[in-house]
Amino acid sequence: MKNIQIDQFRVTSKISLQSIPTVLAQELTKKEKKSMLNEYREQLSEHQDTMYAHAKYGVLICLQGMDTAGKDSLIREVFKELNARGVVVHSFKTPTSLELKHDYLWRHYLALPARGKYSVFNRTHYENVLVTRVHPYYLMNENIPGIDSVEDITPDFWQKRFEQIRNFEQHIAENGTVIFKFYLHLSKEEQRQRLLRRLENKKHNWKFSPGDLEERALWDKYQQYYEEAINETSKPHAPWFIIPSDDKKIARVIVAKIIYETMTKIEGIQEPELDESILKNIQKYHDILAKE
Repeated sequence: MKNIQIDQFRVTSKISLQSIPTVLAQELTKKEKKSMLNEYREQLSEHQDTMYAHAKYGVLICLQGMDTAGKDSLIREVFKELNARGVVVHSFKTPTSLELKHDYLWRHYLALPARGKYSVFNRTHYENVLVTRVHPYYLMNENIPGIDSVEDITPDFWQKRFEQIRNFEQHIAENGTVIFKFYLHLSKEEQRQRLLRRLENKKHNWKFSPGDLEERALWDKYQQYYEEAINETSKPHAPWFIIPSDDKKIARVIVAKIIYETMTKIEGIQEPELDESILKNIQKYHDILAKE
């Protein structure tokens, strides 16, 4: 992994998902993957402690991918060493009645990271140009002016949403939020195998839903809309990274590596200096406590 550059996963020009591999060419042993992940997440934890004290940047981690792509386990494994006060995970489900009374970005604004903290979005604002494109009748629940039926949803409507998302991300980036967007790139065959394992392992039966098969049947549509969303919204201040995810363990290592190497390149993140009056009296305060 030392010779794998993070830019090979970054989207900087138009991509075709079909032409991008879901398996990393480089072979690593289980021991190597475990060791590297441990190293990166420990380094991330130390850096986040410093970032928390610095309190100038927040970090937004956006995770998208087809069902079974490994979002939940990636969150658990990559961020497990971070201080609990420094990372908040948000899993965005079907909008609630309250959320539907606001615009589609409202609930995501509320979940943005405070300065010094990480927010992890397990599924993100991109669901509003993915799931709703595959199932456009969902938009009827949003009660949008001028959209009274599915027939009112034109290509221009989606282009406008892409523009709104780009503006949203540019705004938060300019105000101190470092944005990472990861698409966990899974092959259709690997998804089939993972769904089968859910059915064959009684401990994992609860994860399976018949709806998984209904969504799987729409694979090609999802791939088309993912590709378009990525191409429309990968920008230098809010880049997409396409992560080969047929191997969950290597996907976790790549994500941790990208976050750590990117964050450590940001200049000026350091613990604040003590006030001079406190610094001069450090020994005095130490002696007071030592004598108790």
